[in-house]
Amino acid sequence: MIIHPKPKLTSILFSLKGSIAKRIAKRSVMVTVLASIIVIVEGLLPSLFSHVNATPFTLLGISLSIFMSFRNNACYTRWWEGRKAWGQVITEVRSLTRASQVIEDEDLRRSLLRELCGFTHALAARLRCEEEYQAAKPWLSQRVDTYGHNVSDGILRHISAGYSKLAKSGSISEWRYVMLEERLQSLSEVQATCERIKNTPLPFPYTLLFHRTNYIFCMLLPFAMAEPLGWIAPIFTTIVSYTFFGLDAIGDELEDPFGRDENDLPLDALIRTIERNVLDALKVKTLPPKLQPVDYVLN
Repeated sequence: MIIHPKPKLTSILFSLKGSIAKRIAKRSVMVTVLASIIVIVEGLLPSLFSHVNATPFTLLGISLSIFMSFRNNACYTRWWEGRKAWGQVITEVRSLTRASQVIEDEDLRRSLLRELCGFTHALAARLRCEEEYQAAKPWLSQRVDTYGHNVSDGILRHISAGYSKLAKSGSISEWRYVMLEERLQSLSEVQATCERIKNTPLPFPYTLLFHRTNYIFCMLLPFAMAEPLGWIAPIFTTIVSYTFFGLDAIGDELEDPFGRDENDLPLDALIRTIERNVLDALKVKTLPPKLQPVDYVLN
């Protein structure tokens, strides 16, 4: 995620960090070259462009803008829903940390709380299609076969089993056990929410139709602009293509908010916050440092 101070004019014009320009540079250059060629052809054969009217492009541009707004709003909603889900993870872990003070066995309490950190690492790895157990291993006390194929869910099962044993032995009261289970249930719901966002992309026909219409519009626009604008047409079409291709690329990034792109959610920083909270509750004196933006990028 980009953490950038209020940009100045020079930053607005020349900053590439967090900009989508690098991803769409080839497409924009292609449209610019095409527009330049069309302007040259129009100068040599003006009769071919005498009957070209810009009205259809105006109507198509309005329709494309409305469709683009719908798609980008849907993508941003997924990004924001993912951020709210991870905010809930922080809240539930803090609640479990406070409630765990009732556990008198400090070794057991330490193990259960560290497994909560392992859960966050495993969930992030699962959402990034990485190895869950290896990501969570430093925080876990059991072998991989204890947690099953879904490591993050297996960690919650193992923690739940620990709470159940405490309730059966009378170490914690029944209502305390129910409260702890409710917190674990909330974490399970968060995992399901994140998996739904990860595994359910926007309907492919919407994306395909938008990509095709976007390319058609940007490649046909120079034909309408060449005759009235002359050599200003390549500049104008470059600006239009930068806007349309850029919004398209931003939507692609936000559609999956759990990756490692510059504009994705800072899962590592959120997990570090959870680690610091848990370790502080365990009376660890030296806490891992907060993650800070590197070249304006917070991972």
